[in-house]
Amino acid sequence: MTETTNISIADATGLIHAALTAAHIPADVAACVARALVAAEAEGQAGHGFSRLGDYVSQARSGKINVNARITLHARGPASLLVDADRGFAFPALDKALAAGLPQAWDSGISVMAVANSHHCGALSVQVEKIAAAGLIGIMVANAPKAIAPWGGTQPFFGTNPIAFATPQANGAPLVIDLSLSRVARGKVMNAHKANQPIPLGWALDVHGKPTTDPEAALSGTMLPIGEAKGTALALMVEILAAAFTGSAFSHEAGSFFSADGPAPRVGQTLIVLRPDAGSDYLDRVSDLLAAIEAVEGVRLPGERRRQAISRAEREGLSVRTPLIALARSLAGEGPGPGTLSSGPDAT
Repeated sequence: MTETTNISIADATGLIHAALTAAHIPADVAACVARALVAAEAEGQAGHGFSRLGDYVSQARSGKINVNARITLHARGPASLLVDADRGFAFPALDKALAAGLPQAWDSGISVMAVANSHHCGALSVQVEKIAAAGLIGIMVANAPKAIAPWGGTQPFFGTNPIAFATPQANGAPLVIDLSLSRVARGKVMNAHKANQPIPLGWALDVHGKPTTDPEAALSGTMLPIGEAKGTALALMVEILAAAFTGSAFSHEAGSFFSADGPAPRVGQTLIVLRPDAGSDYLDRVSDLLAAIEAVEGVRLPGERRRQAISRAEREGLSVRTPLIALARSLAGEGPGPGTLSSGPDAT
């Protein structure tokens, strides 16, 4: 069993911030990135949490991530924005997009935010939940470096290209849905590789198109899509909305999220925010729908495990693989040696 270390959310955020600033990442950018990684870790998305820190630092040091990015925002129309991340971290660009887009959605009823020339954006659930917490409906798509073959093919072409949705409701926390278009997020395979653990059959194929439990072979091969041909059709839709619409690199063109060398990923993210009609019974109707679903025997709403994980993390802290905590402390200058910044083949 892999050894873990318990750490509070506040201490985890501070530790990641210290590791990032030690790599000469500006403090405000480091704070934004730290919050996003810890939020992903808290909701059980370990592949988007501490496991990304070493790779981020190595890419910041090599210049693959532009740590001094000048994020720019341009109006594309009365309810459409283009945010250029300037090859920097995705999280500050997403924050800037939401800061401008949420008021626009309240005023116009809709806001479409295109984020270009971006990087790994982590758990999309973290972003769309911010929209729902503001009383709005949020949809987000993102493309990522190639990992999935078009249906019938054998070579990676599409990214895992996640889709997320969130809505407020009258009773209780927002409904948050976040799914990868591969059967599992590729970050889970990378996390298994770093932990030297096998993956379940049905997650991925090796370079010969054979099912594998070896995460290294999976990372060199392809991820299996959800819904077979339907999954790759959805991946194509996301590719168009996240990359063509934003002017970013397509998945088959994008640089690695993990290696320190090579071109910047330059991927894209698109967020669509809708305002429920004032005076409508939308929130009540959503709550009634969710209650009806929960009343079905044996059924659990999407996002229920996520909410439970967040509550547990707030009460008890995060349970993080001990080597990742050790690496973070080393990067922050709290321990001996430089640590291992990244390992294994590329993943998304």
